[in-house]
Amino acid sequence: MRPPSPALPAEAEAFLHELATQRRMSALTVRAYRHDLQELAALAGSSSVTTLAQADIRRHVGRLHGRGLAPASLARVLSAWRSFYRWLGLQDKVSVNPVVGLRAPKRGKRLPKALSVDQAVQLVSQAPADSALALRDKAIVELLYSSGLRLAELVSLDWRAFPAEARGGARNMPASESWIDLAEREVVVTGKGAKQRRVPLGGAATDALRAWLAVRSSLAGTEARALFVSTRGTRLAARSVAGRIERLARVLGLGVHVHPHALRHSMASHVLQSSGDLRAVQELLGHANIATTQIYTQLDWQHLAKVYDAAHPRARRKP
Repeated sequence: MRPPSPALPAEAEAFLHELATQRRMSALTVRAYRHDLQELAALAGSSSVTTLAQADIRRHVGRLHGRGLAPASLARVLSAWRSFYRWLGLQDKVSVNPVVGLRAPKRGKRLPKALSVDQAVQLVSQAPADSALALRDKAIVELLYSSGLRLAELVSLDWRAFPAEARGGARNMPASESWIDLAEREVVVTGKGAKQRRVPLGGAATDALRAWLAVRSSLAGTEARALFVSTRGTRLAARSVAGRIERLARVLGLGVHVHPHALRHSMASHVLQSSGDLRAVQELLGHANIATTQIYTQLDWQHLAKVYDAAHPRARRKP
């Protein structure tokens, strides 16, 4: 049986609270920070994390690497710890950041796994949906491939913009931060770092969303705001989306494992192949640094004839 995770010190809880409330990081990001800080608390044991020296952390990173933790995961752990100690320094809890200067082992450059154009179109051009859940799933894959959303961005979408004032007797209801605008054919997304961007919505995705919204209320106890809901009517979880897409790919016989992020990669690589406009793809994906987007230039793309709105396989309006 796996031992229970150690309780976090008060400083770590305060740091996580700031990440969630002031820096407005996503729940998934805060959860990852929590996991990494629990590893740090386990390293400190009965001592305070403020007493750890750089030698202690270097030895522990070496042990984690020896146990098979990937360089990318080690880099994430060190980044979380570095941020935490930087915050402790601002609180006058430590005088030196023991993680500064420590680097994870080098990792090989991994290219994003994108579907071919044929595979992507086969996935979104599934058989006509004959149930509410099938309509929902079709709208999900169309939207992911059309607009290149992150999974966390997709599940956080509301079906329209809700104002901040209370509705239906609810008090202190926050305004929507992410929603779809079918009239304007765009998606308003609040992504990493609480940065909001507007992304085009293709014609096929718009049609699929309209079909889903027409039956969305048929699910019992439907949550008032969530665009995508479960059979219980609650906001659909990220894990459920991943499972449904993986199952759909198996049923269609694509022969490859498909996860939601693969559709984001596919959209980016296919649009870049046809347009050659790296800056536009950067804006579509919401990358803060264009170096993150440049990795798509290394993919072996198949040819598309036109740019996003004109020729994206699922963006054109039906005649």
